[in-house]
Amino acid sequence: MKVLLVVVWLGLGAVFSAGAQQAGPDKATVAWWSQTKALAGDGMEGRDTGSAAYERAAKYVAGQFEAAGLKAAGVGGGYYQRVPMHQVDLDVAKSSIEVVLGARAERLEWMQETTLLPRTGMNAAFEGEMVFVGYGVVSGAEADGLRGKVAVLFNNVPAGLSAKERDGFAAKRLKGLAGAGVAAVVSIDNPGAIEPTHWPAAYARTVTIVSDKPVASGAALTTVRVSSEGAAKLFAGTQGHGFADVLKSGVKGTPLETFALAASLRVKVAVVEKEISSPNVIAVLPGSDATLAAEYVAVSAHLDGYGYGTPVLGDKLYNGTLDDAAYVATLIELAKDLKGHAPKRSILFCVFTGEEKGLLGSVYFTAHPTVAMKDVVADLNLDQLRPIFPLKILTMEGVDESSLGGTVKTLAAKYGIEIRPDMEPERNLFRRADNYSFVRVGVPIASFIFGYNPGSPEEVIYRDWYARRYHKPQDDLKTPIVWAAAGTFNRFYGELAVTIANTPERPTWNAGSAYAPKP
Repeated sequence: MKVLLVVVWLGLGAVFSAGAQQAGPDKATVAWWSQTKALAGDGMEGRDTGSAAYERAAKYVAGQFEAAGLKAAGVGGGYYQRVPMHQVDLDVAKSSIEVVLGARAERLEWMQETTLLPRTGMNAAFEGEMVFVGYGVVSGAEADGLRGKVAVLFNNVPAGLSAKERDGFAAKRLKGLAGAGVAAVVSIDNPGAIEPTHWPAAYARTVTIVSDKPVASGAALTTVRVSSEGAAKLFAGTQGHGFADVLKSGVKGTPLETFALAASLRVKVAVVEKEISSPNVIAVLPGSDATLAAEYVAVSAHLDGYGYGTPVLGDKLYNGTLDDAAYVATLIELAKDLKGHAPKRSILFCVFTGEEKGLLGSVYFTAHPTVAMKDVVADLNLDQLRPIFPLKILTMEGVDESSLGGTVKTLAAKYGIEIRPDMEPERNLFRRADNYSFVRVGVPIASFIFGYNPGSPEEVIYRDWYARRYHKPQDDLKTPIVWAAAGTFNRFYGELAVTIANTPERPTWNAGSAYAPKP
């Protein structure tokens, strides 16, 4: 299947590329790609949060905003809002995970077969009996028998659950296992997942905001990831239950038994901790209307990437071209286009840090806003966009939650774009991008994904991009871009921001939206 996807990609990529059945980029798109190259080139070293390379990228963005005539809207009269963070790295040389069966101990290889998120207060060294618990939902006597043991689960959602039951399923099952008193949780990757799993070294790092109000820390539950390729080692010596059978049912979400594994798991974790900081870049184009200028339309994207990490096909630099340098570039070009043409409301340009570490920059900004958050009428976030096939359909996160959905549909029709709701809510994309930080403080949002019809050539290209490039070094400047699609989206996005800024009525949440602020 992977070979087929690559072959299809190469064939369709040629059809959709600038060199085949479409013209090259227009002047505006050339300018956008030039900004993208400046931010995603090797010299920016992947812009990892807290790194010197990220600081260089932030300085570049601030300089571009200043040149476009935007006013500084950070802290202390500058463009920066610095976010204090605490970083915990796994010390791979001093850490190990071993499957122990009798006198034999077989080590799992870091960043290939296993990884974990290190945290302050983790259980540094322990060995526990393993119990396979299906998809991780336990209760009653089954839960009572897990205390002090290692719970091994297959990372999929059971078939047949309602949308409400699927929402937040992973967090709920982890809470249940923690309540059962397990010593650790081992999550086996699902190779049949809609979104393929990825293993950059940065996944073995935890970065958190240094809170204004420190909370006393307790022991953190150790949660280990194991690849589907390495999972068979966990089942060594277990009679009547092989991983091949678990895998066959697990990828379908069909019922899985609970049973004890013959081997135990020996874990040794060492971490390295340090304090870091990294800046958001915040700027504003003041509005032209005496009344509406006091309100803001936020336009946002994240600047951070993964920096250097686990090599893939000999490349260890995670450039983060479409995730998300290209859309910081969109904001830069939007600022230039609006120079001397300010709409009625002010436009608040937000370039966030630490998105890949858990939306940290946007969480910090919405908790410590540099403008009054009550005056922010909407956030139009740029992330998860892949202009790698013709633009006919856009998925809009939040399309049914606020009046923005109607505004977007009306404007999109002008561009011949169909707007659809998220057809894969199980991926939780609504909550995985910086727009969600605005939702949490009551601000309506719009966020977009290039859409496709099921079974279409566009879907094949989309899936292949996620399998081969997403969160990998191959998300680089060699990614095939459909210039017309990129240019059309950038124009649509800019016009959307201006339309909202010029509309007298501010966007409102729809009646019954789960995200609307409670009275």
